[in-house]
Amino acid sequence: MRWEDFRRSDNIEDRRADDETMGSQGGVGVGQLGLGTIVVLGLIGWALGIDPRLLIGGAEMVQNARHGSQYSQMAPRQTETQHRAGTPSDQIGQFVAAILAETEDVWSDVLPAQKGIRYIRPRLVLFKGQTRSGCGGAAASMGPFYCPLDMKVYLDTSFFADMKKRYGGGGDFAYAYVIAHEIGHHVENQLGILGKVQAAQQRAVSGAQRNALSVRIELMADCLAGVWAANAQVKYHVLEPGDVEKAIATAQAIGDDRLQRASRGTVVPDSFTHGSSTQRVTWFKAGLNSGQVNSCNTFAR
Repeated sequence: MRWEDFRRSDNIEDRRADDETMGSQGGVGVGQLGLGTIVVLGLIGWALGIDPRLLIGGAEMVQNARHGSQYSQMAPRQTETQHRAGTPSDQIGQFVAAILAETEDVWSDVLPAQKGIRYIRPRLVLFKGQTRSGCGGAAASMGPFYCPLDMKVYLDTSFFADMKKRYGGGGDFAYAYVIAHEIGHHVENQLGILGKVQAAQQRAVSGAQRNALSVRIELMADCLAGVWAANAQVKYHVLEPGDVEKAIATAQAIGDDRLQRASRGTVVPDSFTHGSSTQRVTWFKAGLNSGQVNSCNTFAR
């Protein structure tokens, strides 16, 4: 992927050197949760097919209630204003800043042209290990995610190494696809889709129904990542031979069915939260082939 000549976004909050694990009483935690607790919850969620963010968020709320919300009263040195904002200088930070800039440039054209909506740039937070978000604690074990409450993407770049070592995916465009997927959730948020899905999940009568809605929203983000790639290629000619194949291999590797089979030997479709390998590839290709947001209506099929 040709990214070296991209401009670099300065809409980045770099927390990688921050001591985000220290609470107001000097204890280790994200929202007062210990690192061990977060890791265990992440492993449980992965094994059972449950989004670990739900488990961690719920445990965090209970813990905060027990401690009188001490987490919200942390020392000033740990407030958001103390984090470094701007373009990172290291290689991986430069790459992330370049891809983020490319999503900003593409969506600033595509969203108004196709949907009549002005694109609002989300901020991307780089962190190491664990940090805080508007949606609760963030840990590397959760993988990259988007928080609609603060409109930020959270990324521990160690996930890229995991993609290569554990999931068999890798390469610059595959990593860009991961970032573009999370930006896709921001586009969903701007379109008003995330709020509607969250309301529907609250009304759902079973975990299977809630998971099915989660799958639809994740597949839409895959499709929107394809829309971004298609328009970036038309405008900037970013793709090189083999790039699309690497992104497809990554989408296949992180499908719920493949992850469940690798972790416990069986597949439980009702517990899927992101979609099967086939679904993820199909929807990414739908966006890539059309370049149109309207091709990403996963709720209509």
